[in-house]
Amino acid sequence: MRVLIVSDTVCPWCFVGKRRFERALAERPEIIPDIEWRPFQLNPQMPAAGLDRETYMRAKFGSDEQAAEIYQAIEQAGEVEKIPFAFDAITRVPNTVASHRLISWSLKLGRQDSVVEGLFRCYFEEGKDIGDIDVLAAVAGEAGLDEAEAAAYLASEEGVEQTLAETREAQQLGISGVPCFIFDGKYAVSGAQGPEVFSQVFDLALQPDEAASG
Repeated sequence: MRVLIVSDTVCPWCFVGKRRFERALAERPEIIPDIEWRPFQLNPQMPAAGLDRETYMRAKFGSDEQAAEIYQAIEQAGEVEKIPFAFDAITRVPNTVASHRLISWSLKLGRQDSVVEGLFRCYFEEGKDIGDIDVLAAVAGEAGLDEAEAAAYLASEEGVEQTLAETREAQQLGISGVPCFIFDGKYAVSGAQGPEVFSQVFDLALQPDEAASG
């Protein structure tokens, strides 16, 4: 079963969705997915250097009270999924192109899931700037990749246009929010749904095509 997961590395619901998807897989050991993470930019106009998080939050939500209400719900979901969100530790909201390039680069090396996990942990649990090349290279190293090679790749322009093109492709498919899980190119689950929703889609995706069964 091929699963494309469209997400952004600064999307807390994408981290929650990853955990719920993993729980669904744990409950269905017969499912052996071929997973690929694809990029999406929630903040496509973000400056290359990112923004101070306090400035970003006020511009996005209008008030500290509104932001606090939204993030309280995320923290509660994180507690259920054993994600210790540390939003107070985050000082900058990065441009995510570089982190998406790292994820794409790691695919061919077979470490994509480890890199995605490392990025989520680094940003949401440790408050590190995942727009910084040194931080990203360290994530690559912890995922079992060559840190120096990762840094050299990220210092180049390689993969930038691919990342932007794949983000546009997702938008053209009608994806306006993430996470979005696409199964065998036929079924999509939008949002951080519960394991039971994923299990239902597993069943749909496992059904033979009508043409094949006829």
